[in-house]
Amino acid sequence: MNRLDSGAAKPAKVKQPFSWRREAQQWAVLILAVLGIHSFIAKPFYIPSESMMPGLLVGDRLIVSKFPYGFSYLSPSVPILPKIPGRLFGQLPERGDIIVVKSPSDGADWIKRVVGLPGDTVEVRGGIVWLNGRPVPHERIADVEIRVSPNTDCQYLPSLRGAAADGAPVCRFPAFREELNGRPYVVLDLAATERDDRPPVTVPEGYLFLLGDNRDNSSDSRVPPEVGGLGLVPIENIVGRAEFTTFSLDGSATLNPLSWVSSLRGERAFLSLRKN
Repeated sequence: MNRLDSGAAKPAKVKQPFSWRREAQQWAVLILAVLGIHSFIAKPFYIPSESMMPGLLVGDRLIVSKFPYGFSYLSPSVPILPKIPGRLFGQLPERGDIIVVKSPSDGADWIKRVVGLPGDTVEVRGGIVWLNGRPVPHERIADVEIRVSPNTDCQYLPSLRGAAADGAPVCRFPAFREELNGRPYVVLDLAATERDDRPPVTVPEGYLFLLGDNRDNSSDSRVPPEVGGLGLVPIENIVGRAEFTTFSLDGSATLNPLSWVSSLRGERAFLSLRKN
């Protein structure tokens, strides 16, 4: 007998017939896994406005972690829970954290910086933030230079327009270094506006006071929800903590795939937001 033929032949695998039920089950498992990650671990976020310049630009994409501050009735990606105050496994953010919250005025996701925690007294005098009776360090630094692009411009403040060394148009914004909780970050203060002065407010239990880094272009806790601002934000409205950017687009992309590469801001990929 030929040794090659001595072993028993292995039975051929039987291909299972197509089943709509099995297909639906597989898709259901996949969808539930994605929703679980999106609801309780992390979610992507897109920067749609200039309220957090210069640290975050319009077109930046970033990752928001959902678990550092616990979970609330707003955590699930699908709104299935009734309104419940507080948070499960809750932990307050630190001053200086950049967080995403659900706006009390429109229910959209907004991104701001934590300035005041429950019990803190926050005041703004001449553009300088006062926290519990002391001014937050606020030091003038060199203007921040940001290249003009389809989604980033200073057309309403033409005095800020200029040119970079290579001749490209830029905006030069008046900038200041602030510091909270030992963490420095840069804010913009473009002109004297009514938002530069706000009377003292003591943050109630269960709420946060948030500010945008672009102080003259941010409808934050200085602006009541009744007129489109955030006002004081309930802790259950926290979505999560901003961790890092993934990539950024300057708004010049079209349907032409070649424009997708040219619109990338390569220098803005994977920037940590925990240092800012």
